Amino acid sequence: MIENQKVVTLTYELYVAGEDGGEELFEQATVERPLTYCQGEGMMLPAFEAQMAGKEQGDQIDFTIPKEEAYGEYDERGLKTLPKKLFFDGDGEFDAERVFPGNVIPMNTTDGMIVKAMVLEVGDKDVTIDLNHPLAGEDLHFVGKILEVRDVTEGELQAIRNPHRCGKCKGKCDDCESGCGSCEK
Repeated sequence: MIENQKVVTLTYELYVAGEDGGEELFEQATVERPLTYCQGEGMMLPAFEAQMAGKEQGDQIDFTIPKEEAYGEYDERGLKTLPKKLFFDGDGEFDAERVFPGNVIPMNTTDGMIVKAMVLEVGDKDVTIDLNHPLAGEDLHFVGKILEVRDVTEGELQAIRNPHRCGKCKGKCDDCESGCGSCEK
């Protein structure tokens, strides 16, 4: 049964509202490439984990997570037009290899966090990005099957809780002095 610290492997199809008023497939996890996560470790949306709790290996899933419990409403304030010079590479040239419409790029916030931004437009002097999650404003309809439910190993749990492998920074790389090489300051 799915409960905290169980590893869950499943297939799913994720549907969102389509332009025609019906649903359209947004992404899927297949038998060949399933989704595997550890329940209760914050790897998935809390509403997703709540829907999965108590289910068993072999169960079918079919549930919808409303946008308010997923990625929220689309927020126009997430659209930003920034000076093109912020996107220069180490040689002082505009980084056209990474910064082009439709590409998702990492951006640093003023408090040092890294967020993903979709490049919408590249102009002569500015770049317009969208900081909203790609699924903001969408209800998420999941349909699939639970393939496996098992106990998490101690090694897996340590890897989840210490993604930088050093075990010292606990994901807070500003505090990391281990020199593990995985931390980006």
